[in-house]
Amino acid sequence: MNVLPAEALDAPDKVTAAPGTSNLPPATLCLGRDEELTRLRRILAGRGEGAITQSGAVHGLGGIGKSTLALGYAHRHRSDYTLIWWINAASPDEIETSLTELTKALVPDWAASAERGAQVSWARQWLAWHRGWLLVYDNVEDPADLAPYTGALHQGHHLATSRRATGWPDSAATLWLGSLGPDDAATLLCRLLFKGIPPTPQQEVNARALVADLGCLPLAVKQAGAYLTQNRGVSLDSYRRRLGTKLSRTVHGIDAERTIARVWNVTLQTLETEHPPAVEVLHTAAWLAPDDIPYTLLTPADADPDDIAEAIGTLAAYSMVTDTGATVTIHRLVQSVLRTTQPADHTQSPRHLQGRDRAEQAVLHHLTPLPGQDTPESQLDTHTPHLITLAATTPPGHHNARLTDAYVTAANRLHHQGHTARTIPLLEATLAQCEQVLGDTHPDTLTSRNNLAGAYESAGDLGRAIPLYETTLAQREQVLGDTHPDTLTSRNNLAGAYQSAGDLKRAIPLYETTLAQREQVLGDTHPSALTSRNNLAYAYQSAGDLKRAIPLYETTLAQCEQVLGDTHPSALISRNNLAGAYRAAGDLERAIPLLEATLAQREQVLGDTHPSTLISRNNLAGAYRAAGDLGPAIPLLEATLAQREQVLGDTHPDTLTSRNNLAGAYQSAGDLERAIPLLEATLAQYEQVLGDTHPSTLISRNNLAGAYRAAGDLGRAIPLLEATLAQYEQVLGDTHPSTLISRNNLAGAYRAAGDLGRAIPLYETTLAQREQVLGHTHPDTLTTRNNLAHARETVETVQQPDTAAPTTASDLRRSSGTSD
Repeated sequence: MNVLPAEALDAPDKVTAAPGTSNLPPATLCLGRDEELTRLRRILAGRGEGAITQSGAVHGLGGIGKSTLALGYAHRHRSDYTLIWWINAASPDEIETSLTELTKALVPDWAASAERGAQVSWARQWLAWHRGWLLVYDNVEDPADLAPYTGALHQGHHLATSRRATGWPDSAATLWLGSLGPDDAATLLCRLLFKGIPPTPQQEVNARALVADLGCLPLAVKQAGAYLTQNRGVSLDSYRRRLGTKLSRTVHGIDAERTIARVWNVTLQTLETEHPPAVEVLHTAAWLAPDDIPYTLLTPADADPDDIAEAIGTLAAYSMVTDTGATVTIHRLVQSVLRTTQPADHTQSPRHLQGRDRAEQAVLHHLTPLPGQDTPESQLDTHTPHLITLAATTPPGHHNARLTDAYVTAANRLHHQGHTARTIPLLEATLAQCEQVLGDTHPDTLTSRNNLAGAYESAGDLGRAIPLYETTLAQREQVLGDTHPDTLTSRNNLAGAYQSAGDLKRAIPLYETTLAQREQVLGDTHPSALTSRNNLAYAYQSAGDLKRAIPLYETTLAQCEQVLGDTHPSALISRNNLAGAYRAAGDLERAIPLLEATLAQREQVLGDTHPSTLISRNNLAGAYRAAGDLGPAIPLLEATLAQREQVLGDTHPDTLTSRNNLAGAYQSAGDLERAIPLLEATLAQYEQVLGDTHPSTLISRNNLAGAYRAAGDLGRAIPLLEATLAQYEQVLGDTHPSTLISRNNLAGAYRAAGDLGRAIPLYETTLAQREQVLGHTHPDTLTTRNNLAHARETVETVQQPDTAAPTTASDLRRSSGTSD
């Protein structure tokens, strides 16, 4: 359970939702889906035959009616739920935005002054405390995005809609949705056209023929119905002929896209004649994030807002958009087709590119501050989804310098919020612009390439990060020279990526070379030289070589104090890192006082809630835990988690570290009832934020398996350890230190299950690899040797516990950033 920020007076467990609380869109026609609605109820509520679960997912082609089915279910069973909340779920950011709206609905006074992260945390806690709610996640792009919610919130029902057929957890039952049957499709069209008046036999024949042409695709049927309703003089047969003339113009895309394109071409042709502004608005919306587009983004500076509102009303009447009166939602399939639409003639820029230009100008207009002011961060956060969409859909050869600057600003904001992985589309677009305008080896292009590599590394994608770092380093050596400061930064970053990949044999020599060059070029006590020295010490520590790491840390700290001062942030980082090395060496008598002093200094210099202060607080709590002093450790970890949730947000990587560490402390105290649910929730969030195979995710998965083992649940522990080991081998390699920890832990689980036939060979393999990679006297090598000896001695004797993957984290980190 997350800890509520202290200033929140309306505690989630005390607030109740008024009967019927929901944000559901209005009900729409949902014909021909009775069987599917019944199955959904069985899936979610466990009535009758079928899966009994709390989570379900409806999947199928775009335009097939997934959202309509989910909306029909929500309205049909509205009285069965205490609260129903509709969530735009195309991205983690949009999910969080919908949760902030839930908080605003339940505690508007508190939410008015609360930070976004605190609002999200409040909503999650309310859902954890209360029963009987339904969350509908619409348009899920990645099932993993739901894991922090479906994996941690069990008091209600989760219903998702998605085009994705795979990737859903075993706990979520899935329902594939196909096209309507011919009879139901024809009935839907007639209901739309004739408003309950029975059609004539000929009209029914024509309706059946039209829906057959449309593949009985619900979205196409509804939009054809909207067109014919707006144009009463066009007969069903005439509309069919118009559709036929459009077929040859839409030869690309899947069948559903071709069908929809044919329908829209007919509609657009009419709108271009009768209401050109509506077509302009539609093409503008095609390039923005699809959900909740504010009217203001669709209203050019020189346009009359009433004219735009009228245009939106026309589009809604033709079923081209959904209109709330303040925002617009456009179907993703509509956007996909409109982004490739070509004009009827070639006398002007293609219509879809004109829309792209208007979308760019609209976003830039709203991000341009008044003279003498900066763009408010809230304004940037609001428009970041639109920037990401623009970046991800950049046409080949397209260039907009101001937009690229906005990409960089948004990427920096996301990076500082701890959401570096989300910057990848922005940085990819930025790099493409630099390569196009400045050339492949311009210094700014090289900086952009370096930053993108850093984003890949932060996302755990070392397969893309390392080659890009290597390319950037080679180009900087060629263009700037071997010892240019930017070249040295690239060399440092590449060494760091090698270290992240567990390749210390390449990382350490590269760190040593970089340090020597920085000392030669910049001087022995230049801040960059001190950074290199710190990083090299960290690499030595990672290799288990504390005899070289600790003296180097001590030297670095002394130089930081001499050059920068005793309380300079870099000196505080160095002091913290030295304390971490003492702790790694088992010297808690020196580690704890140093961590206590560092925390006190950070509180004084940086403030009580500065991220670095929170790191110190976390590390001190970890040292207390290592010393077996859980009395002060657990409250300190709980306080740190609450502060990180408030300052950094609910899913910031440092917040996840705190949540993981608190769970580990609960486990050390024997409180598995609190430890296991917290580890499960943390793993789900790691999977959402960092991805399924990020090293931190793998550590979290390993820790959860360890908790299952501690609870005696080897049935869940062993499969999870086996899966984790396979992922470690795939992502980090067969002999990465973390892979070896995972292999050792799996052997221990086999041993605990009495399966020495699998345990002993795995211990032997792990020992040989640890001797080769870490050396014969590394503590992990000694642990495996001890475990193997005990396993060989007896099957029946209770064995000493294995060493698990570390569950605490420190800021023993490369302090040189990836941005130049």
